[in-house]
Amino acid sequence: MQKCPVCASEETTKFLETKDYFLTGEAFEIWECQTCKIRFTTPQPEEKELPKYYQSNEYFSHQTEKKNPLSFLYAQLRQKNIRKKYNLINQYVKRGKILDIGCGTGELLNFFKKQQWDTKGIEPSEKARTFGRKNYHLQIETETKLDQWPKKEFDIISMWHVLEHVPDINKRIDQTKRLLKDNGKIIIALPNPNSWDSKHYHKYWAALDVPRHLYHFTKESLSNLLKNKELKIIKIVPMKMDAYYVSYLSEKYRQKKLPLFRGFIKGWRSNRSARQTGEYSSLIYVIEKATDQKKN
Repeated sequence: MQKCPVCASEETTKFLETKDYFLTGEAFEIWECQTCKIRFTTPQPEEKELPKYYQSNEYFSHQTEKKNPLSFLYAQLRQKNIRKKYNLINQYVKRGKILDIGCGTGELLNFFKKQQWDTKGIEPSEKARTFGRKNYHLQIETETKLDQWPKKEFDIISMWHVLEHVPDINKRIDQTKRLLKDNGKIIIALPNPNSWDSKHYHKYWAALDVPRHLYHFTKESLSNLLKNKELKIIKIVPMKMDAYYVSYLSEKYRQKKLPLFRGFIKGWRSNRSARQTGEYSSLIYVIEKATDQKKN
């Protein structure tokens, strides 16, 4: 029996056996808490061991060079997604202070900076952090800074495919809430284990990404976590392009021929299914403080 690392419940069940198909080939399990419904990877590497699981030229979010056609394509899609992210945030705040946690090399913050936003970032990778500081002149800090900034400092706090990597989720949500202005918004993007492509690929689903993804969130489990922190989801937005990329990687992990073609077909099927169910491969959650919290 595995104890839930989020709510400490001992009512957990093994959900899935899988491997780190991306890098090491090591075996891992995913368990589900029957109390809070969060799924978690086990064994979870010690924090000091985690960096070795990111040491790959194919881990694109930390790359500073476009070394092959796929990384070039990733960079082009990232620029398109940045514009979409900006348009989403602009619905809530026209201009203000944004904190991007897990900002990588800083492309999103650089875009916001050009739109006259006050920008700050958090990035654990020294290489990515240095690139953003040097090339975009951004203020990008280590995670220790989250406890040092004043309360209610930011209008927008974003975590784009970041929360699933964080060892101590309770602490990170508490830090984020403390830094958020009363009318501010938290933007969290996460893979969706209830998507068609997740169910189709099962243990080969690339967005499991163990052990880099320590946690796996459904709409229900994220809502439960946020409710306990007096936060609430006010909008859910699909990330439709993720289905294609994740399906392509999943086909590679299955060692199938023509993974790019097969991944495109499966990504299309996943998005078609999600038009009925709302369960897209990845989802963006717009979050705010509960009403009572705004008054305090």
